[in-house]
Order: sequence, then structure tokens, then C-alpha cells
Amino acid sequence: MPSPSLSPRVGATAAPPIPAARSWAARYSGGAGPAIDLTQAVPGYPPPDALLERLAHAAGDATFAGYGPIDGEPALREALAEDLSRFYGAPLGAGSVAITAGCNLAFTMVMTVLAGTGEAVMLPTPWYFNHRMALELLGIAAQPFETRAEDGFVPDSERLEAALTPRTRAVVLVSPNNPTGAVYPPEIIARIAGMCRRRGIWLVIDETYRDFLPSGAAPHALFHDPDWQDGMVHLYSFAKSYCIPGHRVGAIVGGGAFREQLLKLLDTFQICAPRAAQSALSWAVPALTDWRAGNRRLMAHRAEAFRQAMAGLPDWRIDAQGAYFAYLRLPEHGPDAMAVAETLAAERGLLTLPGPFFGPGQSRHLRVAFANAGEPSLAAVPGRLGMKDPPVA
Repeated sequence: MPSPSLSPRVGATAAPPIPAARSWAARYSGGAGPAIDLTQAVPGYPPPDALLERLAHAAGDATFAGYGPIDGEPALREALAEDLSRFYGAPLGAGSVAITAGCNLAFTMVMTVLAGTGEAVMLPTPWYFNHRMALELLGIAAQPFETRAEDGFVPDSERLEAALTPRTRAVVLVSPNNPTGAVYPPEIIARIAGMCRRRGIWLVIDETYRDFLPSGAAPHALFHDPDWQDGMVHLYSFAKSYCIPGHRVGAIVGGGAFREQLLKLLDTFQICAPRAAQSALSWAVPALTDWRAGNRRLMAHRAEAFRQAMAGLPDWRIDAQGAYFAYLRLPEHGPDAMAVAETLAAERGLLTLPGPFFGPGQSRHLRVAFANAGEPSLAAVPGRLGMKDPPVA
């Protein structure tokens, strides 16, 4: 009797990288000390007690046990719109905000609206692997565009425009970037936005880590354009900024014809985002402004501590760093990133993600998510990297 078949598209999509990296660490004996997990971008500190109390209260409130508005609780949409308006210095209304069950789902829904099977979306490489996976699962081609270490992994707008094809329906920017940490200058974002407008291509800008920008200043002026809704979509996540990744709350900011079509996806893919978390966040967005600023300073301090620690290993170079991440270049003439990452995890208890998980041309880099480790753990990283025996798989 023949077995029922499964989707070939899903079968052709690579497995998620983080479980793969953690499977290497299952072989670690503990000989180098406690394992240091720098694979996943998770906050290395808890939410404030006041937020936890509101989450608990809302979870026990029968009001939030039923379905809610498909585009999010009005109070949270209004709070986020006000926060965005202050941050970007441009008027944004709640009517442009949709709350989602996490930012990964937000991206998937946005891509479903903007492109179809056989069309393409440009992802600068190194890319966020879940973006590439989502496109593959949708039957949309992930079109790689190389960003270079010598440019700080910031896209070159002229090269990017030359790489567009007739199939390209959108360009995705992630700044601060995952995996490199690179922060795109406002003028670069403006040039790419202008190019997208001229070419009739959507710009999707993922600013999950915007609360960790080193300066704390607005990273671009795109919302100042009165017609921004005609060609741009903004993505945001509450997970990192409020230390609640398990509650799965993200946001899409967009309007006009795009929003009209998005409502179909919101109803089909999620019905509504988690309501208890939305209730608590509607208080947190205005109330925790100073707390978020403190976390931005904390992350900047950890970044500097990591940079200073790595200064003792001149063969290892930080090619880019920012927000939650450092992008390390491996020593020359050694094994490639896949071999190094596996050995570091299995033999030295240091979990990182190898560059090839983030797209083509990344075999000489490791991503380090320093946000989820305290300074003692970060100080121990160079020792694991610089142990006498070179890593070989």
C-alpha cells in the first residue's frame, strides 16, 4: 500500500538552524566549563515585575479568553502608533497598525500579500534564515543580494538596483541587522526606498531591534513621506524590547491597498493575536519607555565588553556588531564555519551559529548573540575560541 505523500515544497526547505546547533551541544561533556549558548536572540534579563503582574492578571481575566479584533486590541494599536509617532517624528495612526502573533508570522503574512508563487523577494545576505524559509514555504524565490564585510554589511543601493529582476516584487531590509548587527545609515535606507518607489517595488523594513539602536535616535525619515503607505511596510516585534518572546506579539505597520488585503491574512492565519499579552503591552508601551532605554544602554555595554574581550584574540575579527549580535570572521586558513561551529559546541560547550545558515558566501563567519549572556559568560568566550587545539570536525 503506497504511503500518502507530503508537500515537496516543505520537504525541500532546510531544517531550522538553532535546533541543529543545539544537537551538536548534546555531545558536550562539560570539560571546558558550563555551556555558553549564544545561538538564539533572547533577552538575557527578565521582564519587569509590573509587566509580569499585568500579564498574570490579564491571563486570568475572562474578557481575554474569547476572540478579539483580527487586527489587534485597539488600546495596543493606539499605544504603538503613539510610540512610533514620537520615535520617528511623524504622525502615525492606529489605523495603520495591525498586531500579529509574533513577527515571524507578520513577515509571512506580508510576503503572502506582496508576492505570489514564482515571483521573487530580494533578501540581502547574510539574511535572517526564517525569512528565507518563509519565502521557500510560500513558493516565492528568495533572491540573495550580497552585502560585503568591507562595506560593514550595509547594502550598496546602486548594486542592489542593478540586481533587480522582472520577478522582484519586494526588497527586505533588516536594521539593526540579524545576523550581523549592522545598522544601515539613514541615507542608504532613503536611497533604497527611493529606488523601490521608482521601480514600483515594495520596501519591507524589519526593525525588530530598533529599541537597541546605539544612538536611540530615529533610523530613517521614511514615515515623513505623506505617501509612505503606497510602497512601504514596517515590521516590529515586542519580544526583545519587552522580554516576552514566549507571548508571541508583533506588529505590521502599513496602509492603503496593502492593508485591505492584509486583513484577509490576519483573519485566516491567526484570527487574533494573544489577547492577554496585548492587554499588558498596552500599558507597557508608554509606561516602560525609560526601562527600554536602560536596556538599550545595557546592550551597548555588553557589546563593548564583548569587543574588549575579543581584542585578545587578534586572529578572530569582529566584522560587524550591533543590537544583539556580533558577526565573527574565522581565522584564515582554518576549517570552515560549519566545522568550527560544530566542534565549538560539541567539544568546548560554546554554541554559535555558522554563517552558511544565513545564506551563500558566509562560510568564514559565525554569528554570536551576545544579548542573552552576562558579562562573565562573554568574558569566557575568547578562552573557548582560543583553546590550544584548533577546532576540527
